Amino acid sequence: MSLSVADAAEKQAVAVRTTWTSILLNSGLTAGQLVVGVIAHSQALIADGVHSLADIVSDFVVLIANRKAAAVPDIDHNYGHSRYETVASLFLGGLLIVVGAGMLWRAGTRIMHLHDIPPVHASALAVAIIVLLSKEALFRYMLRAAERVRSAMLVANAWHARSDAASSLVVALGIIGSLAGFRILDPIAAALVGFMIGKMGWSFAWDALQDLSDRALDEATTADLRSMLLDTPGVRDVHDLRTRKMGDLAIVDAHILVDPLITVSEGHFIAESARAHILLDPRVIDALIHVDPESDAANPLPGKYPLRSAVAEAVRAAFSVPGLSVDALNLHYLKRGFDVEILLPPAKSGDTESRLASVDLDALRQTLGAREIRVAQSMTRAAQRTAKHAAD
Repeated sequence: MSLSVADAAEKQAVAVRTTWTSILLNSGLTAGQLVVGVIAHSQALIADGVHSLADIVSDFVVLIANRKAAAVPDIDHNYGHSRYETVASLFLGGLLIVVGAGMLWRAGTRIMHLHDIPPVHASALAVAIIVLLSKEALFRYMLRAAERVRSAMLVANAWHARSDAASSLVVALGIIGSLAGFRILDPIAAALVGFMIGKMGWSFAWDALQDLSDRALDEATTADLRSMLLDTPGVRDVHDLRTRKMGDLAIVDAHILVDPLITVSEGHFIAESARAHILLDPRVIDALIHVDPESDAANPLPGKYPLRSAVAEAVRAAFSVPGLSVDALNLHYLKRGFDVEILLPPAKSGDTESRLASVDLDALRQTLGAREIRVAQSMTRAAQRTAKHAAD
């Protein structure tokens, strides 16, 4: 897999460090917002405090999901546990939607009873500004760390902190308006905070749901992966290239086209080379490469031509009559037809050609439904040494 143990360890360490930083900061901010919000009669500040409390809950979800996602593949999860992060993002999105809806409901209730809204104290503004600056600093710190280790879950958590900063700005503006005599601006600010939180939650939840539904990589990334496969020596073409997200990474399935007359071992070597090549991309966690001698549309379907067992039996029967043995048998199932290559052992006497002449190859070809039957003879060791010296 392309994600090394060191990379995974660094990713987990960054997640733990940034998330605990967020937990500690939000714990202090939550206490200050709720206490001062109640004392200063600011519904917006209380709403923002509830938002910070939801952040603490979501941070613990991130910690648990990150620990689970770092686990190595096992018998129950053959492809690893990367999707724990996606599930966590879905949970975070749902949590934010619920919190946002609750804030909107509470703010609407307050707006309908404006006469019950007491004046807001200036201390609420001071706390709102402190929270705004703290959340913006937290966002920049978390985003920088998340982008370094390429974690979508940590990026989402960082932007969650940015949404907190934005909501704190709205709260500060609402408190300023309320202090200026427009008391309705404080619950309006609380409603806007609720709407922003709900919208952010919907975005996270929808993206996570798409990834859990095997969403593919974007077209530009897929084109890059196709080029990497095509650059592998021996690969003539690539088709049926498919990708599916696994957390921050992806699994790739692809069919590669190779020379149809090469050996199985060479085709496997080319496929493994292509796989090793594409795993160099940090976005790919695993790849399955299928070898095709021709495009799937052109290649004949099973059942049209005989299997190796039937061909071997017919060839042995035809060649045993003149006393010939078969050294190797190569079969080629191609769109142009079914071809058979027969390799005879090195000749021990000079009558091989006369014996071969007595074999009715045309009748054998018709029996097998073959397009062509080619017969060759293995070289003796002396002939092989002569050919080697000539090549040198």
